[in-house]
Amino acid sequence: MSTILAPLVRAATYARWLHLLVGAVFACVVLLVYPGTEGPLGWPAVLAVSALLDGTLLCLAALIPATRRAEGVQAALLLMPAREDAIGTASSASWADRGRTALWLVARVALGVCVALLTVHGLIAAVDLVRAGGVLLLCAPLLLVAVVYVAALAGRLQLAVAVRLLGPSAGERLAEAEARAERLLERNRLARELHDSIGHALTVSVLQAGAAREVADPVFREKALEAIETTGRRAMEDLERMLVLLRDHPDGPAVEHPGLDRVEVLFETARAAGSPVEARIEVAGSRLPGVLSREAYRIVQEGVTNALKHVPGTPVRVHAGTADGLLHLSCATALPAAPQAGARRSGGKGLRGIRERAALLGGEAVAGPVDGDWVVRVRLPLRLGS
Repeated sequence: MSTILAPLVRAATYARWLHLLVGAVFACVVLLVYPGTEGPLGWPAVLAVSALLDGTLLCLAALIPATRRAEGVQAALLLMPAREDAIGTASSASWADRGRTALWLVARVALGVCVALLTVHGLIAAVDLVRAGGVLLLCAPLLLVAVVYVAALAGRLQLAVAVRLLGPSAGERLAEAEARAERLLERNRLARELHDSIGHALTVSVLQAGAAREVADPVFREKALEAIETTGRRAMEDLERMLVLLRDHPDGPAVEHPGLDRVEVLFETARAAGSPVEARIEVAGSRLPGVLSREAYRIVQEGVTNALKHVPGTPVRVHAGTADGLLHLSCATALPAAPQAGARRSGGKGLRGIRERAALLGGEAVAGPVDGDWVVRVRLPLRLGS
């Protein structure tokens, strides 16, 4: 019973009814201006001329790009679609959009005229039944309820037409899908950077704290605490930078990403944690495209972090250079004793992150044991790193 009576009490019924009547107002105004209700022409001719004039004016209005936006905003407000994005609110961007807008305007006015005629004649008939009195008086409410139900059905039809003709075009849906994909990729990139930065800081801090606890030398402890403080501050800066990007504040300060030129600071942190680093950096980060320099830094950072995590105290050999249009990166450490070697061969989030970064830049990353060492090699094309 509640389902049957729902159209009578639903706000959407009357909002859509109003939208239909607004469309009929346009046709009434045109009819009054020309050809008018008085003259030698009969009603069939008057209606034919008025319909032709209405269609012409509506098609001309549809040529204006902003018309589609205005109709979309009005339809989204009064027709109350189930999803906010079901009806587009963008201006016409192509002739196909203008054509669909013209069809919408004609359909809206035509359906609005039909509903307006039904509404007027229904009200007149209900008043006549009330005046007649007697048993016919009881039929007046039933007639009004029938008019409301017909208006509700017409409103649903109007909504379906609006979704079909004013909904986002294929180009708009593609652009929105691309925008969502870009936002997702950006969030994934930020997540990887945050994982690399915080993971490196925690690894160094844990190693430094453990070493300071084992060594009684106060000078060593002082250096260890200083390294922990420096690493923590750097991690906090990275975290703040990520939060600025996630908030997407257009007026915020310029955000600086660490590049390959800053790897020496990374190596000093590793050395302070007790792992000697032998580095051969044969390419200047400033001469690399920005995105390539940043991703190279993160790859080297992840390689050094893995070495500190799995084989602390073991020398780390890092090389970066260019050859044959490629940026070559490598990070080598001694293989840990069993059973840790099996864990290294299985890979983890760090190695997976390196491979993802390399794949996004069109390169490749391989890792595995070589002559008693665990070696990570990455090749990135220079021409794609922009």
